[in-house]
Amino acid sequence: MGESDSRVAAPVTAEAPSWPNAQPPGLLLVAVAVIATCGLIYELIAGTLASYLLGDSVTQFSTIIGAYLFAMGIGSWLSKFLDEPLLKWFIRLEILVGLVGGCMAPVLFLSFEYVASFRLLLYALVGLTGILVGLEIPLLMRILEHRFAFKDLVAQVFTFDYVGALLASLIFPLVLVPQLGLIRTSLLFGAFNLAVAALVLARFPETRPYRGRFTTGIGAALLGLTGLFVFANQLLAYTETLAFQDQVIYSKSTPYQRIVLTRSPRELRLFLNGNLQFSSADEYRYHEALVHPLLQALPHARRVLVLGGGDGLAVRELLKYPHLTTIRLVDLDPGMTKLFQHNELLLSLNRKALLSPKVQVLNADAYQWVRQDTSHYDAIIVDFPDPGNYSIGKLYSAAFYTALAKRLATHGRMVV
Repeated sequence: MGESDSRVAAPVTAEAPSWPNAQPPGLLLVAVAVIATCGLIYELIAGTLASYLLGDSVTQFSTIIGAYLFAMGIGSWLSKFLDEPLLKWFIRLEILVGLVGGCMAPVLFLSFEYVASFRLLLYALVGLTGILVGLEIPLLMRILEHRFAFKDLVAQVFTFDYVGALLASLIFPLVLVPQLGLIRTSLLFGAFNLAVAALVLARFPETRPYRGRFTTGIGAALLGLTGLFVFANQLLAYTETLAFQDQVIYSKSTPYQRIVLTRSPRELRLFLNGNLQFSSADEYRYHEALVHPLLQALPHARRVLVLGGGDGLAVRELLKYPHLTTIRLVDLDPGMTKLFQHNELLLSLNRKALLSPKVQVLNADAYQWVRQDTSHYDAIIVDFPDPGNYSIGKLYSAAFYTALAKRLATHGRMVV
């Protein structure tokens, strides 16, 4: 046997990934969740606002989502043209997203009555916001690429991205729209993008050469968004004075619609998503014709179901029949029924109908509720808005009326 070789081969190891100044990547992964939440919120704001102002929610959401995702694809493609220093580009990008996305709702509300081609402005803002949001994730992945193996990088970034998207989809209808409204929600999430920019600027040492001017820009942008946030109610009130002839005395965005009440010396008017629902000057003609022929034909009626009619005006007419024992009203929006149970002007108009001990108010989707109900009624009154979109259109379908017919008692009748 020959002389043994005493040299031991050292194991081959990959060089430790470099990371600027040993700064951990956790901050940027949290930034992924924040910017994903902000990005989806801007998309939801655009779709909801377009539905409020233009109607036909299915068309608006479909085209807004398509345009937004297409624009994000363009942004992702453009990201390859951004060169070092990437952190500097990322901070610039967050400032731009914060300003464009944050100001989207106030700009669109203000321009609705002034701009000749509102749709062009709407889709221009949606496209610009989508391009900027589409740049974010590819840019962050390039910043993080030396910290993770590729498979871990993709897993980490997209996990945080999708978690942020889930968060946005939950808090938008349940918290943000009912509590803040569209304008303040837009401004708040614009501020979140700016906060991400400020945090990255402060935590990464390599940003020192340009920290001063960026800090000034972020501060000025935050100040502007904060000012708009504080005066959001006045801003929205001003836009509504442009849209309505009479004085706006009440306005509120619920998860289902925008409720606006106007007053003139002659009348009160209720608008839902900009569409007139009734005028106090002549609403009696509609509600009397809706209720009295039916009840005159049913002298022995005891139980009545009212679908829609959250204003209580049809119920007001029903309460003129003392032989009725139960009136059940099913209306989707609690914001609507509570308004007509508490507003003094409206209580005078509906004569406190929804507060009567004979009346049971239920807030539910009539389409689902009718299919689950097991009661029978002597009279059913259907008082829905015109079927201008799919969510209301299903209430005018054969399937709905088939289910509704099963709720009629023997010799019962229904009016629409």
